[in-house]
Amino acid sequence: MTHFAEAPSLFSDLDDVTAVAPLPKGRVPSYMRDHRKRLRQRFLDGGAQAVPDYELLELILFRAIPRQDVKPLARLLIDTFGDFNRVLSASLQDLQAIEGVGDAVALELKIVEAGAHRLSRAKVIQRHVVSSWDALLDYCQTTMAHRSTEQFRILFLDTKNVIIADEEQAAGTLDHVPVYPREVVKRALQLNAAALILVHNHPSGDPNPSQADIDMTAQINAAAKALGITVHDHLVIGKSCEFSFRAEGLLTD
Repeated sequence: MTHFAEAPSLFSDLDDVTAVAPLPKGRVPSYMRDHRKRLRQRFLDGGAQAVPDYELLELILFRAIPRQDVKPLARLLIDTFGDFNRVLSASLQDLQAIEGVGDAVALELKIVEAGAHRLSRAKVIQRHVVSSWDALLDYCQTTMAHRSTEQFRILFLDTKNVIIADEEQAAGTLDHVPVYPREVVKRALQLNAAALILVHNHPSGDPNPSQADIDMTAQINAAAKALGITVHDHLVIGKSCEFSFRAEGLLTD
């Protein structure tokens, strides 16, 4: 079995900073150095579309494992989780269960994931929701589609339908997330929000809402309407598409 030697981790666990040990001595073999150089150049010349998922993953792993061939680990991660996106969104526990993944590799992957989330979020926050609807859907897909547990988020809008806040309201299990309508409208009042967009994911990949989803949405809509707050939509995020309560006629004014 191949063993991977990570660069010394900046964290003995993810909370405690420790001294950095020196890298092992020795030169990187020329074939590996040439492969890395070629792969980096191909990426620079052609962008992400010029490299398949496992090679894009290799580019990330180069930093965490500087002196060994990371192609086997990249392929193992893709085979285990299914694709590049699912590798990045896998939990730390699931990542570190893979042979060859320690603190340095897991940290590198989670940093890339966090960067992707922030980039997609920047395209929607403080933007008019109608003009940035596609970006909003992309953001929800990026942050929620590949989670292994359910998450319930709320986008809060002002009177001009500009998104003023994006918050996780609750996290749950594989097929359930607890949501309390009273807490939803309470937070909307605290933020002086005029409207809401509800978002949650289905880890199963099927975005069709359950009866519990439908009932919960109706309860939140009724509570919000009583206080003059509009629920614009409830989006259920699946693996590759989403379900809109508004578009499907399950949410009306």
